[in-house]
Order: sequence, then structure tokens, then C-alpha cells
Amino acid sequence: MKPEAPFAVLPTEDSVGADSFGDRMSRFVINPPVFFGSVAIIGLFVAVGVVFPGQAEAIFGAMQGWVLGAFGWWYLLSVAIFLGSVILIAASRFGNLKLGPDDATPDFRYVSWVAMLFAAGMGIGLMYFAVGEPMTHFAAPPEAEPLSIAAQRQALSVTFFHWGFHAWAIYAVVGLSLAYFGYRYNLPLTVRSGLYPLLKERINGPIGHAVDIFAICGTLFGIATSLGFGVLQINAGLSYLLEVPNNTLVQIVLITIITAVATISVVTGVDKGIRRLSELNLGVALLLMLFVLVAGPTALLLRDLVQNIGFYLDTIVLRTFNIYAYEPRPWIDAWTLFYWAWWISWSPFVGMFIARISRGRTVREFVVAVLFIPAGFTFLWMTVFGNTAIHIDTTVANGALAVAVSEDLSVALFQFFQYLPLPALTSSLAVLLVAIFFITSSDSGSLVVDTIAAGGETQTTALQRVFWCVLEGLIAAVLLVAGGLAALQSATIATALPFSLIMLVLIWSLFTGMKSDLAQQRVGQGASTPSAHPAAGLTWQRRLGLILNAPGEKQVIGYIADVVTPALQNVAREMEERGRAATVSDGGGEHSVALTIPASGVRDFLYGVQLTAHRLPAFSALEAAQADLRFEARTFFSDGSRGYDLMGMTQDQVIADVLVQFDRYLQLIQSPEASLLAGAPEHAAEADSSR
Repeated sequence: MKPEAPFAVLPTEDSVGADSFGDRMSRFVINPPVFFGSVAIIGLFVAVGVVFPGQAEAIFGAMQGWVLGAFGWWYLLSVAIFLGSVILIAASRFGNLKLGPDDATPDFRYVSWVAMLFAAGMGIGLMYFAVGEPMTHFAAPPEAEPLSIAAQRQALSVTFFHWGFHAWAIYAVVGLSLAYFGYRYNLPLTVRSGLYPLLKERINGPIGHAVDIFAICGTLFGIATSLGFGVLQINAGLSYLLEVPNNTLVQIVLITIITAVATISVVTGVDKGIRRLSELNLGVALLLMLFVLVAGPTALLLRDLVQNIGFYLDTIVLRTFNIYAYEPRPWIDAWTLFYWAWWISWSPFVGMFIARISRGRTVREFVVAVLFIPAGFTFLWMTVFGNTAIHIDTTVANGALAVAVSEDLSVALFQFFQYLPLPALTSSLAVLLVAIFFITSSDSGSLVVDTIAAGGETQTTALQRVFWCVLEGLIAAVLLVAGGLAALQSATIATALPFSLIMLVLIWSLFTGMKSDLAQQRVGQGASTPSAHPAAGLTWQRRLGLILNAPGEKQVIGYIADVVTPALQNVAREMEERGRAATVSDGGGEHSVALTIPASGVRDFLYGVQLTAHRLPAFSALEAAQADLRFEARTFFSDGSRGYDLMGMTQDQVIADVLVQFDRYLQLIQSPEASLLAGAPEHAAEADSSR
């Protein structure tokens, strides 16, 4: 399968050198059907708010009521399937598969990886709902007597249910699909790649375009909803601290200012912008939680945490399927179903993040860590804030906190801080924290959406990322003016509906791809596998010369064009003369060539070579400072196996190596289990070592 031009994964900065990288950064890279299709759908929602500002709230409310009334059961059932599926994948033999080639090693140390997953659990929602949700359920529980002991138990178990394993199972489905097919099949990091075992090359057609369009729309409205929560809370905090008016005009100004700051962060790049802000907000959040833990009833909170987890686990199965079919109530629509739609909308955003940091991990490691690490931190966070708030309300506040929260959820956190030491300082930190979350959500979201809109291309122009960043702020502003937070929630619920169906297909595709990969492993146990060296190599003297005198970028490009390409063309011609179809193409990337021999019912044979680079070893401080690159003509294969450098081999030696790999391929497809290999990838878009 040869990807369309927008989906060709261009080499990274390290793999082509600074000059070439600069050239690429000046290019406007989009996948037109996805880019313009998603902008058109988003524009339709925004236009309703602009053209019919008076009727927008009623329109969005009616849309939300219809979706939840007709498909509320679907959201509940889908999320149950997501959780059951990822647990089954982790517990089965599929859990031993790696997110990458079988010999891949993790990109990050375990402690660093866990820390990043821990950070992934943080967001505006935790600040907005930390006090508000437990207090709301305490004052108006779905089943228990309000303000009772039973209501206390139910308040935290319901909050855990909304923020626990189910939410992270949704993220795990998308993240696992992106990581598995991106790193093992070497396909672009877009949602459409997850459908490859089912659709093959058709993922580059209308179906693939539609999948990515829904992913972008859902992500943008999910982020816009979070930004809406964030700006309401910032406005409430400023009103409490500085008596700033709490109205829509101030909220629009806040959105404008913070979106501008997020845009600056986007322009500075991921390392300088997002990383520093993420580290700052994580540190401030931990300090704030520790302060509440120490200033509040510490021993009581630790005891409550244990019991909260017990109640959560005790009721998890019933709540998973409880749609209140026999006693309908609006509570399920306002809370559980909205949350499930919100998490589904957010899943491409969070899924992309956890996929990018998880290359080289086993599927079991990925699922267990994603389900338990962020959820565990969330349980601690909600217990510290939620149980402290309930304790305050039942003692010193004498019910006043519950009344304040019921009147305005956005002021819950600041009313809560009034009953603790240093309320001005903690409220100021809370406003800062929400603002930072606002910024990081906006600039991180723009990067994720831009990647999907560019067909998996991560090296795009700053202008593209700025466009998406501004669009996120515009969506939040227009919908807040048109219908308030309800309009944002309605858009989220509506756009999550089609993506929930896509996610179910992603699970089916994961099972199909993993089943074929396990079959390939079993079949390949008795066959030779690609190794770290070519089958027909060089003399040791020649290899030593290449090591000590590394070829430059132009030399490798010339070698691929003058030696490798003619060698593959010779093999293709010979195959054609013997009655077997064979083609030589550009390999899906720049300075790349690939020989493809189609097969019926199983994956095609593919032998590709492309320009890659890595840093040269340094033996002195001067050499380290120069940071030269070693360029290679590295192979890649359809099964994602680690390639090797062909540089210096003659045409005959390249041909001999192709024949060795073709012989191995024939051993695989002629085995009794060959029919299971139909789900394996037909094309590797990028050599493993260039990632």
C-alpha cells in the first residue's frame, strides 16, 4: 500500500539535517479532505451561535435532549465494552505484544513514563469538579437521602465512577490503537491507521477521511468544553479575589488573553512551551493538594480514601450498566452520560499523548499503567478535596457550602478555600493553576489536531498550529455567548456519538491485527528473521572504513538512487518475466524506495530502503558539541522488524539480501497458519530506526 502524498511521513529534524528540516517547516502540510471537512462541520456549529444567538440555547438544548434520549443507552453500553475489551487484551496472550517491533525497547525509563502518565491525569476538570461534584452529589444524590451519611458514601463512589477506570479505558482504546499501529505497523499517528487490518489501503479513502474528521471535531469540542469550564472558574476566582464582574464579556476577554498566551506557547514549540508549563502546573497542583491534605482532617481523609475505593469497586458493575430504565431521571443525562461523551471527545487528544510516550512498552504494561496510575491519582485528589468539603459542610459551614455550590458550581473551589487557612493565597494559586491548564490544553490540543489534519505529519508550519489554537478559543467564545456551558456540552455530546462507533471498530481492528501478529510470531519461529546485519554483507575492512568515515547525507541519497533503486528494479523485472507482479515505488517517504510484491489473502512482501540518521558517538567534548549525524541507507519491512544499513553494498549484494528476505516471506505465507496473516500490514511507512 502506498500512502497518498499528505500521509507520507517526512523524516524528523534529526534524520535529515537542519537545512532540510528548515525547508519542511516552511511548507503548509494538510490532508485537504480532513482539514476542510472538519473546519466545515465546526463552522456549522459556530454559525448557529452567530446567526441565531437568541435561539441557539434552545437549539443546542433540543439537540442534546434528542441525542441522550435516543442514544443514552448506547453511550453506557459502549463504555462498558471499552473497559471490558482493554482488560481482556491485557489479560490475554495479546498483552505480550509490543508497541513497536518485537525487539523494540522503551523510549523512556519506567519512572519517567509513569510520571508522564501521572501528569496526563491532570486537567481543568479536576479543578472545576474537585469540590463541586462531590458536594453536588452529597446535596442531591441520585438515590440516597440528601445530606445523609448514605449520601456521603454515594457522592464519592459516583465521583470515582465518573473519573475512574471507565474514563481511562476510553483513552486506552484510542491510545493503544495509535501506538500499536503507529509503532508496530509503521503507519502515521492518525486515528484512521487503527482501521488498517480491516480496510487496508482504503484507510486513505473517504472512510479514513471521515474517521479523522470526526476525531478532530470531537477533540475540538471536547477541548472547548474544558476551556468553558476553565474560564468560568477563572472568572469566579477573579470575582472573589479582585471583585471583577462575573459575566460573559469578562469571560470572552479571558478567553482572548489566555488563547493569545497559548498561541505564543505553540509558536515556541513543544519543548519550550508545553513542557515547561506542564511541569509548572503539575508542581502547583501537587502543592495545593498537599496543603489541603495537611490543613484538612488528614487522618480522616486517609481513612475515607480506603473506604471510597471499596464503595467504588462494590458498585462498579451495577453503575456500568445502570441507565435507570425503570425509573428515568435527568441525573443520568446531566452527569454520567455527559461524562462518557466528554471522555470520548477527549480520547484522540489524551490517546495521542499516551501513545507518543509509550513506544516499546508491552500491551499489558500499557493497559495496566493507563488504567491504574492516572485513576489512582484522581481518586486521591477527589478524596482530599471532596471529603474535606463534605467534612467542612457538616461541621463549621453548617450547610452553607452545599448551598453555595448548588447556586454556582464554578465558585465551589473558592468558597471551599474560605474555610481553610490562607484563603487568598490558595485561591490565587487555584486561578493560576486553572489558567495554566487552560493554556496547556489549548496548545497541546492544537498540536494533536494539527497532526491528525496533516495525516500524521508532525513537522508542520507554526501557522497551522496557531490556526487550530485560535479556532479552539473561538469555539469556546462563540458557544459561551450563544448558549453558555450548555451549548458547549451539547456540541460535545453530539460529536462524540459517531466517534463512539469508530472506537468500537478500533477494538475490532485491534483484535484482528493482534491475532495476525501472534500467528506471524508462531509461524516465524522456525524461519529466519531480519537481523541487525544484511544477509550479504561487506568485508570487515570495508565496514570499518564506513564506521570511521561516515557518509554524508548526499552520499546516502546518491547511493539509494544509483545502487539500491536499480537493484530493486532488476528484481522487479525478473519477477515480471517469471509471471509475478512486482512494483518499485518511492516507499511512502522522501529519499526512500520500496519493492512490493503483491499477494492474495495475506500481506504483501515489502523490502524498502530509506535515508535515516542518528547521532555519531563522541570521544571528546568538542565532538559532542559538534553533534554530527551518521546517515544510513536503512531497510524497512512490512512486519515492522528492525532494519539495517545497506550503505556500501553493491547491486548484487542488495539483490542477494532481497532474495533472502523474500525466501523468509515465502516460508511465512506457505505455513498452515498463513491465513491469519491477512491482518498484518502491507506497508511500512517509515523505517523503525528513524522514529
